[in-house]
Amino acid sequence: MAPAGDDSQAKLEALLQERAQAAEKTVRPQRVRRECTQAKLAVFAALAIVLVVVAACASAVVPYDPYAQNLSQALQAPSLEHLSGTDRYGRDLLSRIIMGGQSSIFSTLELVAAITVVGTAVGLVAGWKGGWVDTLIMRVSDVFLAFPGLVFALAVAGVLGGGLQNAVIALAAISWPKYARIVRGLTLAQKNASYLQAARLSGCTTRQLLVRHVLPNIAGPVLVTAVLDIGTMLMELAGLSFLGLGAQPPLAEWGSMMSDNRNLLQTAPWTVVGPGIAIFITVVVFNLLGDTLRDWIDPEHRSTRTGGQGWFSRRSNRRLVGRAIAATEKGDADASASTRKEHV
Repeated sequence: MAPAGDDSQAKLEALLQERAQAAEKTVRPQRVRRECTQAKLAVFAALAIVLVVVAACASAVVPYDPYAQNLSQALQAPSLEHLSGTDRYGRDLLSRIIMGGQSSIFSTLELVAAITVVGTAVGLVAGWKGGWVDTLIMRVSDVFLAFPGLVFALAVAGVLGGGLQNAVIALAAISWPKYARIVRGLTLAQKNASYLQAARLSGCTTRQLLVRHVLPNIAGPVLVTAVLDIGTMLMELAGLSFLGLGAQPPLAEWGSMMSDNRNLLQTAPWTVVGPGIAIFITVVVFNLLGDTLRDWIDPEHRSTRTGGQGWFSRRSNRRLVGRAIAATEKGDADASASTRKEHV
């Protein structure tokens, strides 16, 4: 007959083994999902980088001068000589599409960077200050959000006049409130967090609190919103150019190119289809990149890497708590020393 202790030990080992197997079944799908997300993120990021690099080096990679006219070759269908055909002035469409990427993509990136910086700064101030400052900023953003976005942009662009930069300004004027509201909500959620209280006790100034601790912990949602907005802003810029309120001829820009050739859609469809395909590919790539980036920084996936905490917060929280404890102990020691001196 086996001792009772051996039976208990065997039961305990069987229970531990069963729990280990259950944990492995839970962790393995999470690991596979995380690795798939990382692979997709790398692919879409590489595609986005390729688009940006091609746009940046457009003048070096175009097969023909995108602005050189040759009326003897006007409206030629796609061929080995001109892969995307030519327009009504005999200009090579592939060269103009590549050069148009420089105008379209970089203007969009400039626009998204501007509204992200402005909206983040405004939302950070509103969420941190609170009170009448928060109320005033949010009411101003409500005024901008009260109008239909594209209609308001058309009005602003019409007042400023045609031009790509004026179109960027018009879209920036209507797009920053979304970022301000997002950042304000995230700041309010972080404002009373324990790690910020520890940072205050350690002697951090308001600027250090915002730059070193609040911004890194709210950067994820803001970055995802910015990447997803690239496709939207690209289409809105192309729309303004299509309506004549953005890029002006002969500047190569996808929306302007579609506008110039829209009356040739039935007789020479390649003059419109080419820029449209370029817009479609660029928007799809950046939208897929934004969706994958959102999945990658999602707390469900991030919990397997950082224990569910925000970016950079785990190490900084430990350091801040240590500083706060040291500052508290130092204050207690100083208070005790002063008390002893008074008694003496």
